[in-house]
Amino acid sequence: MTPLPDLLPALPEILLACGAMILLMYGVFAGNRATGTISWLAVLVLATSMIVVFGTSNGGRILALSDLYVADLFSAFMKCLVLMASIVTLIMSQGYLKAHKLDRFEYPVLIVLAALGMGMMISATDLMSLYVGLELQSLSLYVLASFRRDSQRSNEAGLKYFVLGALSSGMLLYGCSLIYGFTGTTSFFGIASVVAEGANGHSLGLLFGIVFLTAGLAFKISAVPFHMWTPDVYEGAPTPVTAFFALAPKVAAFAMLVRVMMIAFPGMSGDWQQIIVFLSIASMALGAFAAIGQTNIKRLMAYSSIGHMGFALVGLAAGTQDGIRGVLIYLTIYLVMNAGTFGCILSMRRGEVLVEDISDLSGLSRRQPMLAFALATFMFSLAGIPLLAGFFAKLYVFMAAIDAGLYTLAVLGVLASVVGAFYYLRIVKIMYFDEPTEAFDTPVSREIGIIVGATAVFTLFFWAFPTALISGASVAAASLFP
Repeated sequence: MTPLPDLLPALPEILLACGAMILLMYGVFAGNRATGTISWLAVLVLATSMIVVFGTSNGGRILALSDLYVADLFSAFMKCLVLMASIVTLIMSQGYLKAHKLDRFEYPVLIVLAALGMGMMISATDLMSLYVGLELQSLSLYVLASFRRDSQRSNEAGLKYFVLGALSSGMLLYGCSLIYGFTGTTSFFGIASVVAEGANGHSLGLLFGIVFLTAGLAFKISAVPFHMWTPDVYEGAPTPVTAFFALAPKVAAFAMLVRVMMIAFPGMSGDWQQIIVFLSIASMALGAFAAIGQTNIKRLMAYSSIGHMGFALVGLAAGTQDGIRGVLIYLTIYLVMNAGTFGCILSMRRGEVLVEDISDLSGLSRRQPMLAFALATFMFSLAGIPLLAGFFAKLYVFMAAIDAGLYTLAVLGVLASVVGAFYYLRIVKIMYFDEPTEAFDTPVSREIGIIVGATAVFTLFFWAFPTALISGASVAAASLFP
């Protein structure tokens, strides 16, 4: 029988699970009229879980649940990003759900359940717990993608995500079975020991297992060539759900990918590094070129996210402590920039209609100068213009790649960033130099205004106070290297 103290490191996830069940029961009895209350209670549950994450992180590596789960500073850092993204999504969703008559109590419950699955993914130290967390997250996301049941595009997005997600899960499970077959264990630490001993450490079967496992995880972060679901799902899903897809699941899946490679396969870094380099180059290239012809801003952000995952993979390809630190810094800044950008997209409303064409931004600077300035700030930052936060995000991963001797990867990353700048700057040009079209509804809702304002300030002035994030990322990355 598992002793009670063994559960304490998993307290954040236990809190999320209990909170989701209580909110679900409350919603069943109170009905959809209580959706607003349930949403704010869900925000409270997520915020409380974040506080508990800080309380259960004492600086060391604590194993729990029969060594299936770990609590360390890396997991604490990534869980805070996921929980913050979930909170921001719930707050941004309020006006949209009411306007489109989607204010059903299941929505906040699904967000909490997805956050629970992501927390389990981030802390998994075994192939079994990894898969359980991954599927709990995925099942919630399948429903959220098709949450707007009266929309053909939303239903199509949910179906595509479900079918391709099932395919990726099958690939991941096949990889897990190969790894188990050639190492005799599902524990990350056990796998690392077998690899270090060299008995089956570099067998072809184990390498195939790593390839299939990486393919399953690459699907979750939209890395090329496993990106095919991303543009259609981003476009078809309700916009707040698209924002959630762009934020939290990417961070959680990336955390899981980093932990698998750095904990289970440090002795095979020369093998998996080649896979990561290929994924990185392909994702950066496709993200840079495929977005150029897009006219729908949500599809453009889909290709943007593919490209940015490629940039983040540069840090993982380095396989060093500085590389992982660069990944953590990149994901944090990426989350902030995208939260602000989707806040601006949710403000593109005329009456009851949420417009999505990039051409609808024409002349926005003359009608809503503050919104145009905020969106321009995010576009410049996503492009990597110096002194904005996005520039420093790319700087740290490229520096890690150069220190690791991956000069070609760093150069290709810079070239992809230059090409990608075209479609970000095109949006700025449309807002400031094209003739105005019909104005968007004003004013912007207070919740979205606060989120857009806070993220714009962070993006603009990150250069003035980078120490807190850099030192936090350094400590979190160091916890993966005993």
